[in-house]
Parts: sequence; C-alpha cells; structure tokens
Amino acid sequence: MVLNHIKTTFNGVKKPDIRFLNDMKNVLYDKKWAETAPNFELYYMYRGIKKKNGLRYDITVIPPRMLGREFAKTKGHEHSKKYGELYVVLKGEAIYLMQRRQNNQIKIKDVYAVKAKKGDVAIIPPHYGHMTINPSRKETLKTANWSDERSEHIYDVVAKKKGLCYYYTEKGWIKNKNYGKVPKLRFKRPLKKIPKNLNFLHGR
Repeated sequence: MVLNHIKTTFNGVKKPDIRFLNDMKNVLYDKKWAETAPNFELYYMYRGIKKKNGLRYDITVIPPRMLGREFAKTKGHEHSKKYGELYVVLKGEAIYLMQRRQNNQIKIKDVYAVKAKKGDVAIIPPHYGHMTINPSRKETLKTANWSDERSEHIYDVVAKKKGLCYYYTEKGWIKNKNYGKVPKLRFKRPLKKIPKNLNFLHGR
C-alpha cells in the first residue's frame, strides 16, 4: 500500500510506476537480508509530468528505508546512444552515483558520486550508468529529472553485475566484487542551479 505522504498528484499524473523490492533483489548488497524480506514498495516514479522542447520531466520519490545494510536506492541504468540527464533535488538529500564503462566493455573507466541537497543539480553525462541513493534514515527524497523523450533506459549491464560498482551502506562505500578491479571513487560538487539551456540533453 502506498504510504500516505507519497500519495501525490503531479499535474494530473495520479498513478506512479512503482518499483518493488522483488524488482531490486538482484542489485542489492545485502542479499541475505533480501532472501526473507517482504515484497514492499520501494520507490515511486511519476513519469511525463510535463514535456518541453523534446524533453520529459519526471519525479521520483524514495522513502527512507534501509535495505538490510544498504541505503535505499534506485535500480540503476544506462542511457541509449549519447543522451545525458539532469537531476534536481526537490526535497531531502541525494547521492547520485555514476560510472562509465571502457569502450563498451564491462571494465569501469570512471566512477564518481555527487552529494546534493534541496535545490542542488547533478548532470549525468552521456555514456554514464547511474543510480540515485537516499542516504537518510528519516527523510523522504524527492528528486526531479529532465531527459530527452527519445532516451531509453538500459538495465542489462547493471543487472548482470548485480548493481553499480559501489554500494552505499551503513559502513560507507563498499566495492561491488562482481566488477573485479574498479577505480577509486571520487566526488564532485553539485551545481547550484539548473542551466538556462538544456539542449545538451538531446545528445547533440
């Protein structure tokens, strides 16, 4: 059942797409916990709230809940072709984790995280797989994104490797051993406002 504080209508978009725990078990760090956990609603995706100049605006709501020893997160995906994405925090705090594969191989070339608060902006560059983490045990994260309407989400690599190359847990960052050797995680600061021109999201 959707939590009361999540029952929100965004410009007529009444029913969100819901990601359940069973959709996520393969990409979690604490798989032992996941074996016996109930199939609860993990986060909510309000897609296509508005569209402008070929771009789509979505909102994702991630309640605070530990997934065993790991903080709540989205499933993680890559984008088709050369499309990027822009995120802005509407409520709470977020960590956006991004990784780039080397020459379409599984080997990771680069990985970094952006820690963002309300009003902060993070840009996902083309060719980077990514996910959103709610690092709070108490506060719901509400984050919006702009992306090209033609951009498709690709989950294959993330699913095959059981998540991105790092997990964010109660003990901090832990490497995903399914990738083998990965680069040291680095951190970048968020932008403080949305760029006026979003044409770069079209992959041009």
